Amino acid sequence: MRKALILPTKYVQGEDELLNLGYFVSTFGKSALLIASQEDVERVRPQLEATAEKFDVSFIEGGFNGEVTREETKRLQAVATEKQTDCIIGLGGGKAIDASKVVAEGEHLIIVPTIAAQDAPTSHSAVLYHADGSFDDYAYFKQSPSVVLVDTKVIAKAPTRFLVAGMGDALSTYFEARATHHSYSRVNASLPMGTREGVTPPAVGTYAALALAKLCWDHLREDGLRAKIACDANVVTEALNKIVETNILLSGLGFESGGLAAAHAIHNGMTALHGAHSYLHGEKVAFATIAQLVLENADQSELEEVLDFCYSVNLPITLAELGVENITFEEAMEVAKIACIPEESIHSMPFPIVVEDVANAIIVADKIGQEYHSKH
Repeated sequence: MRKALILPTKYVQGEDELLNLGYFVSTFGKSALLIASQEDVERVRPQLEATAEKFDVSFIEGGFNGEVTREETKRLQAVATEKQTDCIIGLGGGKAIDASKVVAEGEHLIIVPTIAAQDAPTSHSAVLYHADGSFDDYAYFKQSPSVVLVDTKVIAKAPTRFLVAGMGDALSTYFEARATHHSYSRVNASLPMGTREGVTPPAVGTYAALALAKLCWDHLREDGLRAKIACDANVVTEALNKIVETNILLSGLGFESGGLAAAHAIHNGMTALHGAHSYLHGEKVAFATIAQLVLENADQSELEEVLDFCYSVNLPITLAELGVENITFEEAMEVAKIACIPEESIHSMPFPIVVEDVANAIIVADKIGQEYHSKH
């Protein structure tokens, strides 16, 4: 059986770590194209100026427009070529990070997340959008980022909602990896190599990835609430350190090399619910994880553990908390139909998928969340 595990070359996390960014740029050359929103650049400009001076490097600001379109990434590639930069830096949230991956095409790439809201920083994939914000395509690259550099002081000063959303994304990691493991389904780590001529696709996840995914869930239960409290106070504690690593590194490796299943597919289906559009990825994934557990008829004790955790850190457990006050069966079916398209990850569940069963699971998950709130 063919297995695959894909990793960034280097992961570095710590307080004031941004002051070392210039060193990593210097390992590639003298300059870097900086892809980030203007707001994110201004947040950390003192650190950027200090590290540039210390390591004698320069940052060429690309002026990222905020959307990962083919046109914008081609424009940024042209800037990198014109300025002859030696590497690419993606700094900020998910959009800037994904844009930098497309521009770098998998080479000489440094990722600097300023929030811990999702697990994309370590991966070798990105999502492309149209100019109106609608989905375009997935992109996969030949390797993961060269460096993922995480400054926990910067993350501690960001709004706590982002850290909590990252916990929602990380929450799904073990349950999706477990399902994928049981079904021997293909994992993202096998792409794009799995499509190359002469390489036998697909590859399934490793035991190492499954263990990392399990560690995600362990850390969330142990320190999720304490990390949230630290972030509320804008300070770094060991609990915050642990959850930042969980949200970014463990969940990133866990989803990519352990596999996605129903939770992320149901999240994608929730694009049919207009009320949920303004909510963060991880907030929707948290509810979708509950729906996955209902779909697979998980042990009641496990479901209660997930509900307890979500409630403790203020992650949504009902659709009303995601802007959807009521859902009809027909609306749930619309979500389920999108979640169950042939290429979706829901087919990594270890049993045949029936669209109506998915719709029922969404409705029941919502009812379970409502019942939980009525008792707390």
